[in-house]
Amino acid sequence: MERMLWYKEPANLFQWTDALPVGNGRMGAMVFGGIERERIQLNEESLWSGGFRDRGNPNAKGELSNIRKLLKEEKYEEAEDLARYALSGLPEFQRTYQTLGDVFIEFKGLSDDITEYRRELSLEEGVATTTFKVEGYDVHREVMASYPADVIAIHLSTNHPEGLSFDARMIRNRFCEHSGNIEGQMVFVNGTNGGAEGISFHSLMAGQSIGGQQEVMGEYLIFRKVKKATLWITGATTFRTKDTLEACKGILKKAMDKGYPLVRKEHVKDYQELEQRVSLELKGEESTLPTDERLKRVQEGKEDVGLMALYFRYGRYLLISSSRPGNLPANLQGVWCGEFLPSWDSKYTININAQMNYWPAELTNLSECHQPLIDLIRRMHPNGVKTANKMYGARGFTAHHNTDLWGDTNPQDTWTGSTYWVLGAAWLCLHIWEHYEYTLDKKFLKENIDLLREACLFFEDFLIENDDGELVVSPTVSPENTFTLENGKPATLSEGCVMDAQILRELFHAFIESSKALGIEDDFAEVVQSMKAKLPKTKIGENGGIMEWLTEKIEHEPGHRHISHLFGLFPGNEISPEGTPDLAQAAKRTLELRLAHGGGHTGWSRAWIINFWTRLGDGEEAYFHLKELLVHSTLPNLFDDHPPFQIDGNFGATAAIGHMLIQSTSNEVTLLKALPKAWKEGYVKGLCARGGLVIDMEWEEGLVKEATIYAKKDYQGAIVYNKEKIEVTLVQGETKEFL
Repeated sequence: MERMLWYKEPANLFQWTDALPVGNGRMGAMVFGGIERERIQLNEESLWSGGFRDRGNPNAKGELSNIRKLLKEEKYEEAEDLARYALSGLPEFQRTYQTLGDVFIEFKGLSDDITEYRRELSLEEGVATTTFKVEGYDVHREVMASYPADVIAIHLSTNHPEGLSFDARMIRNRFCEHSGNIEGQMVFVNGTNGGAEGISFHSLMAGQSIGGQQEVMGEYLIFRKVKKATLWITGATTFRTKDTLEACKGILKKAMDKGYPLVRKEHVKDYQELEQRVSLELKGEESTLPTDERLKRVQEGKEDVGLMALYFRYGRYLLISSSRPGNLPANLQGVWCGEFLPSWDSKYTININAQMNYWPAELTNLSECHQPLIDLIRRMHPNGVKTANKMYGARGFTAHHNTDLWGDTNPQDTWTGSTYWVLGAAWLCLHIWEHYEYTLDKKFLKENIDLLREACLFFEDFLIENDDGELVVSPTVSPENTFTLENGKPATLSEGCVMDAQILRELFHAFIESSKALGIEDDFAEVVQSMKAKLPKTKIGENGGIMEWLTEKIEHEPGHRHISHLFGLFPGNEISPEGTPDLAQAAKRTLELRLAHGGGHTGWSRAWIINFWTRLGDGEEAYFHLKELLVHSTLPNLFDDHPPFQIDGNFGATAAIGHMLIQSTSNEVTLLKALPKAWKEGYVKGLCARGGLVIDMEWEEGLVKEATIYAKKDYQGAIVYNKEKIEVTLVQGETKEFL
């Protein structure tokens, strides 16, 4: 089984995506593996550019009916102008995620006799290691981000008779207020982002050593001729605590009192409890090459199924490292960000990207890593209530296509292709239902059904009836696509689109079924059922594909990266080859048309495409596009490349690999539905299915050889494999073997 990423050379200190990531959910670090100079770039999840602002546009409510009237009259350009004026947030931008800074370690007196260099990231232990020999003596450096200890630790050791001599400095360039040392024991950096209402922070670094000398001077930790040393690092912001300095001191003191060996042991135990739940082996020729060379060979057309298994394991590692209970959810870059103004602010883009981050959570047995996303929805809720009322005069809660640290729900940007879209909260709330479907945790559902209800309530007020008697969202967009008007100009705003109806069908279904599961007799469920019945149906267009808008329109970009009108295929459950063969064929045609015009050119879009093909049961197409993701959209450290780096492609493809092996509904599990021929032999352990099932499986020549299914809850449904369908009934705690 693939165990690590590894490389023969250090990362370029100025090429951030060459480095290797470690994280504990709250903090992250990028490890470069330098020899004479090492760089460790740092992040703390709540270090953003400023505080909360109510950015709702007070003109929205008064102009909404005018925008709707213009759209009904197909005066798209006028509607878009009015939307920019009246619906945009004030100011237009939300807050941005930022780097905490860097630690630079400068080594003194190293000779040029450097041999046997290697840097690696162990996916078994969650530790990044750099090793080499100096004059034949070993130098060993480890970096880990411990969830139990809440620290980043850098441990250095050598058997060289002269030991190691180095200094370590923590900096944040010009974006800090003060730096220095505290009582001659540790160094710090602090500052405030965004003025008096913004985020204040501290980062602290302390050192421990064995042998030689250690001192603190200015903003440097200085070590001379030490045999072992540990640098302990943490950070804190006023998002979580008022006294950030004391919080950091307390964290470091606890870790230092335990010492590195114990902290490391507890870190590995905690990490492995999550990581070892699932294992995947795709049998084929084993590779002894470094990871970057393996990737290059795939990009040259070579086969490497082992690299795909490694990519899957790495995806789970990234989710464990960037999304832990009690922390913030993974953002556009997980928890890793090397800039002060990153692309798209490294926020939460909720017209697919944040949701895609969590597609593998339940399937790959990381259910608790899903919780931070649910917590974000809860934090968004009161803001979304204000946005719904202030902008639209509606009850319930809503959100647009972005949110941030504060759960901002007002429109972001002034781009009509994405900004004026009110389905963000609705889509996010589907993750509540998904978590329940996999876990059957009624306590969780009871605690969160109010969010489903409030998301539905907004649409009771916001939906309007069109000329065909259908309930539609207006204004809306099909993210982030454009259609062409008769005058040749592009337009985006419309009265209803297919994706809206698909999302709302899923949302309304989730609320109705949640009410049933909890035994709630609620008149509102009948209202929601009535709304659901009046939503526009998914239709097949003149080109044989799924219609994207409610009327035939000419796509301005036929190869657009968003394929929003296939939401009903994935992650929705409306379209399937078994249940809706005509729509499934139309979905296939949609994919063919998009790809023929250059679609799949961004990493996350390619990952979505792989999942579409898995739902269609086409393992060969899924495999082809997984290879294309590695060839065109994967960086040497296996980060997804949009470009630039976005982590959603990693998570989307991780989910797709799982779905090639196991797919499930609430009462049926299908094994190997989209298995490609190249994966002719292998095994997987620990994948989850809806209904509270955990599945181990081995296959040969495309057929299940044996499978074991464990029921966390009582289960009644069907298992489909090897072209057979078997009805099963399992009681909680029961294990059943097949074949």
